[in-house]
Amino acid sequence: MPPPPPSQVPGRKDAPRTLDATLDDAELGVARAALAQGRWQAARTLLARTGDDWDRRGHRAAVLALEPDTAAPHWLTAEPDNADAATLRALTLVRRTVRGRTDGYDGYDDARAACRIAADLAPTDPTPWLGLLRLALFRSGGGEGAGPVRGVGYDDAEAVRHAGHDDAEATRHDDAEAVRLFEEVRARHPDHHQAHHLMVAHLAERRADSGPDPLHEVYDFAAWAAEQAPADSPLAILPVVAHAERYRVLAARGHLSADPAASGHWADDRAREVMKTAYDWWLEWEHEGHPRRLLDLNYLAHATVCAGRPAEASALFHRIADHATVRPWSYPDRDPYEAFTAARERTLGRGCCEDHPA
Repeated sequence: MPPPPPSQVPGRKDAPRTLDATLDDAELGVARAALAQGRWQAARTLLARTGDDWDRRGHRAAVLALEPDTAAPHWLTAEPDNADAATLRALTLVRRTVRGRTDGYDGYDDARAACRIAADLAPTDPTPWLGLLRLALFRSGGGEGAGPVRGVGYDDAEAVRHAGHDDAEATRHDDAEAVRLFEEVRARHPDHHQAHHLMVAHLAERRADSGPDPLHEVYDFAAWAAEQAPADSPLAILPVVAHAERYRVLAARGHLSADPAASGHWADDRAREVMKTAYDWWLEWEHEGHPRRLLDLNYLAHATVCAGRPAEASALFHRIADHATVRPWSYPDRDPYEAFTAARERTLGRGCCEDHPA
């Protein structure tokens, strides 16, 4: 089956160097800009209209929570029983906690309490539980994007990694709590995209000093999640995500080259098989409407580049256009915009990203 037709690749001179966490969600961009100016009404309308599209709600709420914690408290004061206001306030506190910016409140405890309040106001919504999961993974020492990454935006998630516990019993307790919260999310939305990404990044951190291991548990988890999901679920890409997250951990410990394409990490049989399976799934099931599809496509493009598969990478870069994401292009410690742009130019040719006459 031929690859989907390419989208237009915007001119390189106009490509933003600050990666936009909204991706291609124009409505989210408008609401975020208003929130940054202290106006919460657009966010209120957006989240109300999102309804129970849980992946979209999680994405939108997480991006809105990137803004300074000014408008969200005003919204909650004006509408104390509004579940969306409570959720946004909770995720904002979670974000500040994992970033170490806890001035003016009690950090972890306040963020956790805010998530509980939001969960009580919206019992069927997995988004407050996603906030609790982020806190639990932060406390146990990992999470989506854990480790030092460069870039600005939602996709660098827990960029400041928590040191974790030296006490083995405390670590087991925190891991058990993370699993429990993950199941709370899944009870409300079994294929929750962000929750699965969080767990993959967390599991990739385990046995970090043991070196490459094709039987590592993160691969088993990702394969299980992909297999149990419906045929059209974007969790089909999760095994590719797991491979990149494990590379992040191994490269940071010095087990693999800091140049992902030269690391050999994408050269073994398992890596080639999960990449082929994920790419074939994309050709058959591509979801234009999924709010985080561009994150998945960036992981898949990164993998095809590292594996030296230019035909597949070319189709993916055309579809991605300029919507680069911090993960995984920042791994292990790279400028994501520069890494993405260099990989795209190598794949498509330097002329691909220059302005062309209409």
